[in-house]
Amino acid sequence: MHDMTERRDVLVERRGAAGLIRLDRPRALNSLTLEMIRAIAVALDDFATDDSVATVVISGEGDRGFCAGGDIRALHESGREKTELAETFWREEFRLNHRIATYSKPYVALMDGITMGGGVGLGAHGRHRVVTERTRLAMPETGIGYFPDVGATWLLPRASGEIGTWMALTGLDVKAGDAIFAGLADVQVASFQLPELVDTLAEMPKGARSRDVETVLKNLSDTPDHGPLRQNIDLIQRAFHHASVAEILAALAGESGEFAAETRRLMLTRSPTSLELTLRLLRQGRESRNLAECLNRELGACLQILHSADFYEGIRAAIIDKDRNPAWKPETLAEVDAHSLEPFFVAPNPPLAL
Repeated sequence: MHDMTERRDVLVERRGAAGLIRLDRPRALNSLTLEMIRAIAVALDDFATDDSVATVVISGEGDRGFCAGGDIRALHESGREKTELAETFWREEFRLNHRIATYSKPYVALMDGITMGGGVGLGAHGRHRVVTERTRLAMPETGIGYFPDVGATWLLPRASGEIGTWMALTGLDVKAGDAIFAGLADVQVASFQLPELVDTLAEMPKGARSRDVETVLKNLSDTPDHGPLRQNIDLIQRAFHHASVAEILAALAGESGEFAAETRRLMLTRSPTSLELTLRLLRQGRESRNLAECLNRELGACLQILHSADFYEGIRAAIIDKDRNPAWKPETLAEVDAHSLEPFFVAPNPPLAL
């Protein structure tokens, strides 16, 4: 059976025993719109009840990226104009993240190329997560006056040591080896072998299980490199286990070498409010019982971020004027008082329907 439907910027196809979902907005690095989130959700519903589909594979069209995240320009406009789009987008996106994490069939994410923000949400919650030599995976939100969402406050605190804290606060991208080391991916496959991987999954019997998918992935996998995070794991652990951003920066200042110096330099360019908010969300995420708790907490913070000057300033500097020179308010960490963060921790009403 081989049929394809095209919904808004998403191609959905049944090929043999595989249900394929392809993000088809390559000129925007497959950034997610509300229509795309809805199309993916419908496809997952259809494939879940289709006995001919054994596995579901999600990938991005074009050779530059899997998915660069949510369409933040649209969220920015929605917040400015006080429309319901931003809240609707986050509610449906987070519900989709939870659906992926609890999906009934083997879900294979091909995180080839740029995989950031919402792209991590589509990939890293899946059961079988593939990266390639082209993967650049990041949660870059502190650089735009935002915070890691899409369930990242559940995933990142569960990474080795404090790697997740480093990723969240710096916003820097990691390559395949470190993505696997951080627990955000499972196997590395060469990008030229991805078509063969999809064909092999399509040829599997209808009753194929997760362990059968694992065998296929193992047969095509490469040995990942030891990336800079793995090489600096002890330093990251020493510096990032602290309870405040100021203590982390002080610890980094006390370390020798380029890695610590560059990490500290970059953190000082990020939104001070975002850094404090992100660290607090990560620490609460570590204590949480499940992904749903974290997604609900993140949604509450999202609704407040629409009232945060840094969110609009960060997107202006990165996306709209592209001057890369945001003027954060407050400018320094010392000026971010704990009281100003309280509104970000108000539970959303209604809570997410998970």
